Amino acid sequence: MLRNVILALMVAGAFGQSVRADELPPKIREAIDKGLKWFAESQNRDGHWEANGGQYPTAMTALAGMTMLMEGSTLREGKYSDQLRRAVDWLMDRAQNTGQIGNPNNPTEAARYMYGHGFGLLFLSCIYGEEEDADRRKKLEKILTKAVEFTGKAQTTRGGWGYVSAADGSDFDEGSVTITQLQGLRAARNAGIVVPKSIIDKAVKYLEHSTTPQGGVIYSLAHGGAANGGERPPLTAAAVACAFSAGEYNSALAKKWLEYCKKVIPIGRGRIGHDEYLHYYFAQAMYILGETGYVRLFPKAAKDDQLTWSKYKAGMFEHILNSQNRDGSWSGGYIGPTFTTATYLTILQLENGNLPIYQR
Repeated sequence: MLRNVILALMVAGAFGQSVRADELPPKIREAIDKGLKWFAESQNRDGHWEANGGQYPTAMTALAGMTMLMEGSTLREGKYSDQLRRAVDWLMDRAQNTGQIGNPNNPTEAARYMYGHGFGLLFLSCIYGEEEDADRRKKLEKILTKAVEFTGKAQTTRGGWGYVSAADGSDFDEGSVTITQLQGLRAARNAGIVVPKSIIDKAVKYLEHSTTPQGGVIYSLAHGGAANGGERPPLTAAAVACAFSAGEYNSALAKKWLEYCKKVIPIGRGRIGHDEYLHYYFAQAMYILGETGYVRLFPKAAKDDQLTWSKYKAGMFEHILNSQNRDGSWSGGYIGPTFTTATYLTILQLENGNLPIYQR
């Protein structure tokens, strides 16, 4: 029965179209409402969310806030406007003079502050257009401009990013933080913030050099080049989403990554390591592909061999709905329910089409 409800969405998921939230099947709408209600109730009084053990408050606040923007709420109106305002205030209060978004002295995120900075840049960039108060908008513009500068200065000599800045981390870099920065920069550029092309170009080169002959992205270039056997499916899925969100639909590199993902990522057929992170990005890529994107990239592909958003939904949405906790959250992974709930709410709400960063 549930699978039939999900499959009924296939026609609405055609390339270039979105589905309004009130058009979603009741079971999916109910799951989204329960998840967002859990977020509203679990927000700390000062406006932030956090992972297990109080970890990663900057990143978790940004990711939770994104799910409320995807629902359609804004700073001015909507069911979660109050939660959004408090989350934005909390993040703005933690913007440093250096440009970093987050508190570098907070021991729960000091060792991985670039995640929080990247997701904070993403969220605040999406918020920027909603701010109508002239003084606050000017302050937010300054925060975002300095945040982009901080990201540029934190980039390593190879063009990637690590858990901390290049200076603090002895020039170490790796794929997941690199993707986080790239998507944050893309959102900033969408918002009208100046993003130097050189930063993006170096990062794309980093991902290119991180790609093995088989098409997968390795963990890091800090200790050598990309060789077969070192591929990481989650990082490769993230690279595809990043390329697509930047409009690089037909690049040879994006096609190579996509074909690797097609071979190794199970959809609704069991789990693999870091699968919440993997599907957070892979779902974005599949949504952008829609029903005809894959065949445009690979015109000779047989119909049964094509990747489509409807196939992804049929394989994943049932798993997502069946694994939701009674309180509306989702569990999984060592990071905890805040991250997993944000991941699944992002996937379920992609068709709302409310944020440019996730649109086709």
